[in-house]
Amino acid sequence: MANIKSAKKRILIAERNRLQNKAYKSAIKTFTKRFQAAVDDYKNNPSDDQLAAIQNEMSVTYSKIDKAVKVGVFHRNTGARKKAGLARILKAAT
Repeated sequence: MANIKSAKKRILIAERNRLQNKAYKSAIKTFTKRFQAAVDDYKNNPSDDQLAAIQNEMSVTYSKIDKAVKVGVFHRNTGARKKAGLARILKAAT
């Protein structure tokens, strides 16, 4: 444990940031899984409603990824790679 007051503060700040970053990453994983589930549903039963659901899930996931990049949770190339992966999944399904 640190003895200097500023070092103690940095430990608290680092822990706070770690938990916030973890929340962003967890949410992105959850949205990605929901997107993949929507794509699987579309593969099994193609319809316009399913396609609209996919577009909605993709939009929400893209938004969350962009926000994570903006606040510094992900590097911009990592965010781009994740979004490209989602687009690849969608293209393979349609």
